Amino acid sequence: MSATRPTPYAELARGVLRERVLDAVGELLRGRAWAQVTMGEVAERGGVSRQTLYNAFGSRQELAEAYVAREADRFLTAVDAAVRRHVAEPREALAAALEIFLSAAGQHPLVRALTAAEGSEELLPLVTTRGGPLIERVTEHLTELFLEIWPELRGADAAPVAGALVRLAISYAALPSAGPADTAAAVARLLGPRIDELVG
Repeated sequence: MSATRPTPYAELARGVLRERVLDAVGELLRGRAWAQVTMGEVAERGGVSRQTLYNAFGSRQELAEAYVAREADRFLTAVDAAVRRHVAEPREALAAALEIFLSAAGQHPLVRALTAAEGSEELLPLVTTRGGPLIERVTEHLTELFLEIWPELRGADAAPVAGALVRLAISYAALPSAGPADTAAAVARLLGPRIDELVG
């Protein structure tokens, strides 16, 4: 039996460094718009040099993309748990997933930055007009989750439901029209009949 290869220090350091820098981005966004956050401030808050920051992320735009992608993954973890708690109740699963996403998003610095009256021009396209790769990745993740927990679903049916849920979630998070619970219930009523039909 071979021993597990230890993680090289440089690789471990990169992972820790990346998380620390992305945490710093989130902390800075709690108090201002992304347009007002400088790379120098991120470097200082993250405890790294500006050169290290640029070496790790390449550019300010790439740093923003990395932050958005990480936060999307964190949201997905919470959504997964909510869906799995309601496997036998598909409508409730959709409502729970959307409610937990919208509730978390309402307090999240990224969502506040996206919906700011000024200074959101750089971040907003990452989840809208230029958000294709991100939306595609999240949709694919939810499609795989739906196929796992509801094996009677076909991929051709699961993907459109997942895609609609993702786009509605982003839209309502960026421009809320009601509280998370009410919005989630409304979307579940909209998509519920279709998911009930597909799951049987």
